[in-house]
Amino acid sequence: MINVNNDSMWQAVFFDCDGVILDSVNVKTKAFAKMFSVYGPEVAAAAVKYHLENGGVSRYDKFRYYYENLLHQPITEEQAIKLGEEFSCLVVDDVVASPYMPGALETLDQLKRKGVPLYLVSGTPQEEIAQIAEKKGFAGYFDEIWGSPAKKWDIVADILARKGHDSLKCVFLGDAMSDYEAAQKNNMRFIGIVPPGKESVFPPGTFITNRVSVWRGGKRM
Repeated sequence: MINVNNDSMWQAVFFDCDGVILDSVNVKTKAFAKMFSVYGPEVAAAAVKYHLENGGVSRYDKFRYYYENLLHQPITEEQAIKLGEEFSCLVVDDVVASPYMPGALETLDQLKRKGVPLYLVSGTPQEEIAQIAEKKGFAGYFDEIWGSPAKKWDIVADILARKGHDSLKCVFLGDAMSDYEAAQKNNMRFIGIVPPGKESVFPPGTFITNRVSVWRGGKRM
């Protein structure tokens, strides 16, 4: 059982971005819907459904899935890059303009004051997530900021090894199964962020909360 009331136990804290730091999930959802609406409403709806069911997964992996499974055609590396550029143009400014998730800034402030190492691990491309963090003004909270193409569990494993953190004394805050899996594969604690009115995507028994925090809890499902 996670003891979220003893903040001194956390040797390091890992955060996802969309849906954890920023309330920006809908920005990405609308972008996928717009990009694939040219193929008809059914394809657009299927693209959105897959996106929502695979939060935290690289957009390039999603593009490949859409082309192979929805459009039934191959996708070249050049096409994927072009789609990525189009997606970035649609989302970056709106992501930066998105509000912070409830509790996110307070938690970052408190952890930073206590000297706890903080790491941002996102499915957003590396250069883009760094740009968003700088523009929004939260880059300074984090010791390191990482994005795709590296997988989240590999990024976490590398940080743990390089920094010598005890995984059992670290926690990952995320809103998607990719975050949960990154924590599980690295034998790390996990807190799921589930906004009010949203259904948890996490396995039964996962610790969840509707407010970003490593001290106050949520409930066990």
